[in-house]
Amino acid sequence: MKRELLKGFAMLTLIVALALTTAVAAGKAQSANRIVADVPFAFSVGYKMMPAGEYSVQTIASAGNGLLIRSADGKISALRLSDATARIKDKKQARLVFHRYGERYFLAEVWNGADNTGRQLLKSQEESAVERELASTSDKNHAAQNTYETVEVLAMLR
Repeated sequence: MKRELLKGFAMLTLIVALALTTAVAAGKAQSANRIVADVPFAFSVGYKMMPAGEYSVQTIASAGNGLLIRSADGKISALRLSDATARIKDKKQARLVFHRYGERYFLAEVWNGADNTGRQLLKSQEESAVERELASTSDKNHAAQNTYETVEVLAMLR
């Protein structure tokens, strides 16, 4: 009887230790994928406006296709689906890439700098509408063509 009780206790201890080790390893792997950047302008993520400030971006879900964008104080956050994208240029720095239309900024890509793949956010209906409006305006006015650009903000992998 004592032997069975001792065996059961040893097995329970082993299971708890294994569960804790797995949780710690998963937590470290998730935090290693966190990118932190100080964004100097307000920007949109989907339908949500994010004021200028420090933000962290990390992948969520087992497939890694969800991105959680959160302010440093944790008061503002947004969740957006993304697709994997391969690096075209030889840039190895962690960064956030924005599309700028006039005075409007939209988060478009997230790169951790550690590997050759990044995350490309799906365009929101709002960004597509602004893009269409810009295209129709550019047909009438060549100056409007200069209102679109890609802006990169350097980040750190933590």
